[in-house]
Amino acid sequence: MRGVFVTGTGTEVGKTVVAAAIARSAAAPGRRVAVFKPVVSGLDELNGGPADHELLRSAAGSGQTDDEVSPYRYGPGLSPHLAAELKGDVIVPVRLVAAARAAASRADLLVCEGVGGFLVPLSAGYLVRDLAIELGLPIVIAAPPSLGTINHTLLTVEAVRSAGLEVACVVLTPWPDWPRELERSNRETIAELGEVPVKVLPRLDLSRPASWPRLDLGHRSSSHRVLRRAA
Repeated sequence: MRGVFVTGTGTEVGKTVVAAAIARSAAAPGRRVAVFKPVVSGLDELNGGPADHELLRSAAGSGQTDDEVSPYRYGPGLSPHLAAELKGDVIVPVRLVAAARAAASRADLLVCEGVGGFLVPLSAGYLVRDLAIELGLPIVIAAPPSLGTINHTLLTVEAVRSAGLEVACVVLTPWPDWPRELERSNRETIAELGEVPVKVLPRLDLSRPASWPRLDLGHRSSSHRVLRRAA
């Protein structure tokens, strides 16, 4: 398996946008890119925009079905374990791992996006962290550039490394056109204290993928290593 696993410092911090940008950038040279998100919730609250699994699939240029991209999908915008419980459903970890590996087997690269933060429960006793461990992919951490991000991001970096996984990079988004001293300092401090590359991604017009900037994961040698890290 080759690819990356995108997590975040919490919910609504730009994970799907980061994962979509990575998928589109990776597919640009002609690679076959598969995308995967174990659980999508909040389908009742879209307000006309694309669902996460739809945006990921479109960005990758993938022909995957809804079930292949996201095996579990729920209406309420709740934590996966609660959304499943309210529907009378059970999220089965082995199904998630099998679906992710099946997607990866039909592509050159898998971009997997987690749900919420790194320690969000997918089911009783099984966290996003546990899925990431089973897949064994390098981790990309999405985080906002705003006040408070240093603590949240470094805690996530620590959690990822404690799980025995590699942090490929942190991506701060949406990065302002004219960053203030606060944003610049946050970027520098996270890079220094976390000993991790910190990328930035501006706010994207999701209706115009052609306008998105490339989101590369590092220099050629490190990017090659990241994309080839196997489970």
